[in-house]
Amino acid sequence: MPFFIISLAAHPNSKNPIQLMRAILSKLSCIVLICTVFTGCKEEIEDLQLEPLTDYLSLQPGKYIIYRLDSTVFTQSGRVQEIHSYQEKVVIDKEITDNMGRPGYRLYRFLRDAAGQNPWTSSGSFFITPTTGGTEIIEDNLRVLKMILPIKEGETWKGNRFLATSPYSIFEFSDDNHIHLEDWEFSYSATGETVTLNNKTIPDVITVQGPDEAVNAAITDPKSFGSRTFLVDKYAKNIGLVYQELILWEYQPNPGSSPFRVGFGIKRSMIDHN
Repeated sequence: MPFFIISLAAHPNSKNPIQLMRAILSKLSCIVLICTVFTGCKEEIEDLQLEPLTDYLSLQPGKYIIYRLDSTVFTQSGRVQEIHSYQEKVVIDKEITDNMGRPGYRLYRFLRDAAGQNPWTSSGSFFITPTTGGTEIIEDNLRVLKMILPIKEGETWKGNRFLATSPYSIFEFSDDNHIHLEDWEFSYSATGETVTLNNKTIPDVITVQGPDEAVNAAITDPKSFGSRTFLVDKYAKNIGLVYQELILWEYQPNPGSSPFRVGFGIKRSMIDHN
């Protein structure tokens, strides 16, 4: 308060209590206005310093990541659950222009046995389109908004909003979570983490969390419907996707016959990169 004491003492009307109060209020109003403008400027500066999403993608042609890939499938008309394991290599091929005229990147997938003894075989391709506010991945004509700005714990968005109803109709799902994926809510559940995968310590990891829901998932009641829905992605700075898990399956009790399951599960865990 020294500023007010000095300036008011020198004020020619300082003996008039009404004018004195007006002077105080006037100065307080100026201080509040200055603080408000400064705070707004500070927030704008912080917005301009947002961490770019490309820091977590490492989009340079020739870059690759190798994962352990575990694929859960239901065979024999859904009566037997099997886990098939592989090594998967994802390689950034080159810059492209997507079907909306935006710059992006084409990536190739390759598979080999889990022990890494056999040669790589081609397993398709997909595309990444980084935009000013998000990162889209397009595979099998399915477009998903994987990350958005700002990268902030608790930030949420509809990551599957571009998907049509029943994108995995081949499985004849009945759970609403598996039909209306466009309603799924994604969020940053953690930032700046250090994780350990396959004996490798990886710093600066962000986690994108999707739905995590279970209905009779342990099949404690074989006569009732069961369902499991789960999604999590982890991205490391200067590397890219280091971990991913997606689970979509349903258990049908099928009265009068054998119960069965439909759906799938995918788990990727990085084992190497360049």
